[in-house]
Amino acid sequence: MEALIIGGGIGGLTAGLFLHQQGIGVRIFEAVPQIRELGVGINSLPHALRELDRLGLLGEVVAAGIPTQELAYFNKHGQLIWAEPRGLKAGYNWPQVSINRGRLQGVLLKAAQERIGADRIKAGHRFVSCEERGTKIVATFDNGDTAEGDILIGADGIHSAVRKLFYPNQTPHYSGTCMWRSTSIGKPFRTGATMAVIGHHMQKFTTYPITPADSDGNAVINWLARIPVPELPGPEDWNAMGKLDDIVKHYESWTFDWLDVPALMKRAKDVYVYPMIDRDPVPQWTFGRATLLGDAAHPMYPIGSNGGSQAILDASALGAALGANAADPLKGLAAYEGVRRPATDGVVQANRGFGPEVVMEWAEQRAPQGFKRIEDVIAPDELEQVATRYRQTAGFDKERLNASA
Repeated sequence: MEALIIGGGIGGLTAGLFLHQQGIGVRIFEAVPQIRELGVGINSLPHALRELDRLGLLGEVVAAGIPTQELAYFNKHGQLIWAEPRGLKAGYNWPQVSINRGRLQGVLLKAAQERIGADRIKAGHRFVSCEERGTKIVATFDNGDTAEGDILIGADGIHSAVRKLFYPNQTPHYSGTCMWRSTSIGKPFRTGATMAVIGHHMQKFTTYPITPADSDGNAVINWLARIPVPELPGPEDWNAMGKLDDIVKHYESWTFDWLDVPALMKRAKDVYVYPMIDRDPVPQWTFGRATLLGDAAHPMYPIGSNGGSQAILDASALGAALGANAADPLKGLAAYEGVRRPATDGVVQANRGFGPEVVMEWAEQRAPQGFKRIEDVIAPDELEQVATRYRQTAGFDKERLNASA
């Protein structure tokens, strides 16, 4: 079997590695002229790290980032709503890792070049169309090149050209908010490896370190700030540059005894702006010999650290399904979609409902001026139920995950 993978991001590279592990031939095609380590921070959850462990990459990924120890939610006054241990600190068999997105992609690219072959990873190949010819599928690229394989995997992100072939008229679902993203040098807070989410959905700030602290106690701190922007400002582009002045003024009063938000923001250099959008779940991913994966299949709001993690889970499931159906790739694609599409539909819908961050909405609605005791605002069992339900929906329930091979 020969697979053509469109897209050399986290999902495409991980898919290539899992298919190669199953003995399937792989060629990966990326639109940009050169695959570079770009972007800011992301969080990879324990179920995604389990899959990377199966590829033998756990140690390299952990070394490139920092194991997350805690997730904590705060109101806009900096008061703690809920905190829970994460990853190894929570008793998982695998860590949760905060890491620069580009560094994670770099680890995957290096592994793919070594295992699959650098000559089988083609940059500068922007996908245009595909056509089935008997038992084969042929992809055409904007440089005039073509490639033939048995199956084609569209892992080309939120602007997926493969997805657009099958859903040409689908429009973005815009939340009415935009997020500004960057990194700054600063002192880690609380545990030193805490992911803090502050505010509520109309004004939110998320921050966590993505490197260990140096000898001076400083680390690279990832941050994301989100505010309302009534009109969709333009097409979604993860690399669109923004202006710090447009966002920092909204957070000037957010100085807490454990974190000075505006001071952290003002130490940033490059700032990126991105509209909070997703797309409605679709009824079908697989069309003949072509299927979708990652953001091309299920673009979702970046809530709950699930975008990149779900793409890695897709890749693992695809490898397992095709490996189990080596003589019938169409059956393998159907099995992959049968497992992953219902699961990711649930995550897309949960994230539209704020996911686990709904506790911040409750705090804002019930106690907008703050509180003396969170127990007087939200019952402890309400908080625990939210956290438990989201872990189950997103597929990282600890007992079930630890019991898996």
